[in-house]
Amino acid sequence: MLALLGYIMVAVFMALIMTKRMSALLALIIVPIVFALIGGFYTGIGDMMLEGIKQVAPTGVMLVFAILYFGIMIDAGLFEPIVNTILRIVKGDPLKIALGTVALASLVALDGDGTTTFIITVTAMLPLYKKLNMNLYMLSTLALLSIGVMNMTPWGGPTARVISSLQLTTEEVFLPLIPVMAAGIAFAFLVAWHFGLKERKRIGIFKMDDPIASEIQAAKEQTAAAVDHGEKSAELQRPKLIWVNAGLTIGLLIALIAGLLPLPVLFMLGFAIAAMINYPNLVQQKERIAAHAGNVLAVVALVFASGIFTGIMNGTGMVDAMATALVQVIPEQLGTQLPLITAITSMPFTYFMANDPYYYGIIPIIGETAASYNIPMAEIARASVLGQPAHVLSPLYAAGYLLVGMIGIDYGQNQRFALKWAVGSSVFMIIAAIAFGVISI
Repeated sequence: MLALLGYIMVAVFMALIMTKRMSALLALIIVPIVFALIGGFYTGIGDMMLEGIKQVAPTGVMLVFAILYFGIMIDAGLFEPIVNTILRIVKGDPLKIALGTVALASLVALDGDGTTTFIITVTAMLPLYKKLNMNLYMLSTLALLSIGVMNMTPWGGPTARVISSLQLTTEEVFLPLIPVMAAGIAFAFLVAWHFGLKERKRIGIFKMDDPIASEIQAAKEQTAAAVDHGEKSAELQRPKLIWVNAGLTIGLLIALIAGLLPLPVLFMLGFAIAAMINYPNLVQQKERIAAHAGNVLAVVALVFASGIFTGIMNGTGMVDAMATALVQVIPEQLGTQLPLITAITSMPFTYFMANDPYYYGIIPIIGETAASYNIPMAEIARASVLGQPAHVLSPLYAAGYLLVGMIGIDYGQNQRFALKWAVGSSVFMIIAAIAFGVISI
């Protein structure tokens, strides 16, 4: 009954936000509380919610200072050369713009962090999408497909978790996945090709000598928060510090990948240094923080609300019950197909729950079961990360709120638009994994 209650709760939550009957922020708070009361959990709800908030607090802090850090870098003009280069290459062709979105997002996503990927990708590409009147949900979907694949790197999170939970090595799990990840990026380019041709047919191609070119440049400056509090773009940018800012950003990403310090601490330090270097004047520092406060509030509010959702699901035992119920429905005669079953079920599992309970709670159980069928645990590990394109659409994936907030699109509508492509990406990688012998059937 608890598992059934959990599945119904998730279904109600998704229905409410996808039909726009309730905002994601309110649904994340109200829906789990109502279902906890229905389940008879009258006492301890407050502790459950507080525990969930504590779990997401580091992520919330990290996002606060990540947004502020990259906001400073955008204001200072660090990404201006990248944007201008992309502008020259893609020009006014929707097809090139769509392909350029995947290329940029995949490159930036090498660090495995959705926050930096979305900030840089949206900053560079959003003005082009807006001025050519391209579908903004396409931009969101292509960015999500890219990070959904690149999140499978060992430093991205899921792979590291499964390696540690099953006590395997990076060589056993990640190296065989490289061609599968290449297939996932190829799928993202195919989707970009489809989107680009569709938009090219709808809106045509603009030549760079058209008036649209100057309008794109103006929109780029506006999207990058170039004008705020009466200051102009030229006054905010720091061209003489571009290499200093680039070095600071590269150093920050290296420290992030190496795990020198916790992510929240790294971004706090990075923001402090960036603000002092680029805007030593105290008034300017306050204005830069105020300029990006709206993005910070919108994103972090959703993150802490998701903590309530997670806390109640974990505290009531719904997550464990849902996982156990799903594992138990697998017929014994299909035991030899556990790698394929794990790959397929990783999509709903990682969508409905955070990575930690899945990789530290469920995968060890499946791994032990697979061992009884003489199936290497490494296969289960590799199969378990193939659902990551679906995971990045999860309401528990904090960076997803940042993405829709920066683009200015509806969260529920984004789910409706992107979900089929995310599932398609996972299925494509599963097929590639079978073809390459990464998982057996």
